[in-house]
Amino acid sequence: MKVTYFTREYPPHIYGGAGVHIENLAREVARRMKVEVRCFGEQKSDDPQLTVKGYDAWPRMWEGGDKRFNSTLGTFSTDLSMIRDHIDSDLVHTHTWYAAMAGYFAKVLYDIPFVATVHSLEPLRPWKEEQLGRSYHLTSWIERVALENADRIVAVSNQSRGEILDNFDVDPNKVVVIHNGIDLDLWRHVDTTETRQAYDLNEPYILFVGRTSRQKGLVHLIEAMKFVDPGVKLVCCTSAPDTPEIEEEIARAVAAEPRCVWINTMLRKDQYIELYSQCTVFACPSVYEPFGIINLEAMACERPVVASAVGGIQEVVVPGETGFLVPPADPKALAESINKVLRDPQMARRMGLAGRKRVEDHFSWSSIAEKTVTMYRGLLDEWQAAKAK
Repeated sequence: MKVTYFTREYPPHIYGGAGVHIENLAREVARRMKVEVRCFGEQKSDDPQLTVKGYDAWPRMWEGGDKRFNSTLGTFSTDLSMIRDHIDSDLVHTHTWYAAMAGYFAKVLYDIPFVATVHSLEPLRPWKEEQLGRSYHLTSWIERVALENADRIVAVSNQSRGEILDNFDVDPNKVVVIHNGIDLDLWRHVDTTETRQAYDLNEPYILFVGRTSRQKGLVHLIEAMKFVDPGVKLVCCTSAPDTPEIEEEIARAVAAEPRCVWINTMLRKDQYIELYSQCTVFACPSVYEPFGIINLEAMACERPVVASAVGGIQEVVVPGETGFLVPPADPKALAESINKVLRDPQMARRMGLAGRKRVEDHFSWSSIAEKTVTMYRGLLDEWQAAKAK
């Protein structure tokens, strides 16, 4: 059995949770079957069990003055290049709308099953029109066409499954839940201090990690600092802004909050691990989050989490046990729960240890890969039975 993955993100070009997901899923599935990854960007690997090839947008797609159009058209051209190279896999599996068109076209052209993992949904991200202009309607269209023609849809949480069924005309029997996971050997508590020293982080701090996007709710966390107890900083690790305007908005908010340290660049994994490990509490103020791998990362590093009660976060963070859940876009509620953690170090330690145990028990990539391969086998059996009729 062999699968071809289509994805925008793949190492070293990772900026969000979808990239973290496919990096780990491909590695673990490749221990069980042959895997081919077709991704955006210049890269190539010829490992017999896990081959990787990168693809670029057609140069002409970048002509013209409206870069919002160019981004979407460039994505579609990359998808077309991905499927032009012959596919000899038993099935294809896409991640995010960026690769969805490639998966649907591969199904039609090569007559093989098509699996789509949903990491977020365009109808639930209307702010994307600010980033993409009218192209947002094209991205929404291709997502709809792809999902409504997929043979299996993987939702990363039960909440996300419900959102898929609410927004698309799909057979509920085709939508399965397989959570995101965490590399338990990599993401664990460390006692190093080099990164803290590099950024002069000598005080206790609250940590945020995420893209510079309205989805992540960072402005609400910065606003919450007005109500957070003194003696603690807020460290915001951001990257990959959706638009220059959003980045400027965050910059203004940071400038107005003297306790905020803004690390506006991608860091190495070991640096993130240290920052997670040494923070007092991790905050995830997202207004929309189908899953939220960042919370798993914090819990794996034995940190308590204060997060918005949205999407799949509610299936990860256990209130009162591994952290607290608060209403989204509510800075005062966010600050109140952060203060509870800051004022009770023993509770914070208990929550951190409970978080580590929870990710060990429920979110290992080995377990998630097993569920994925089992899903592939069931789908192929169905496909072959239907062909035999």
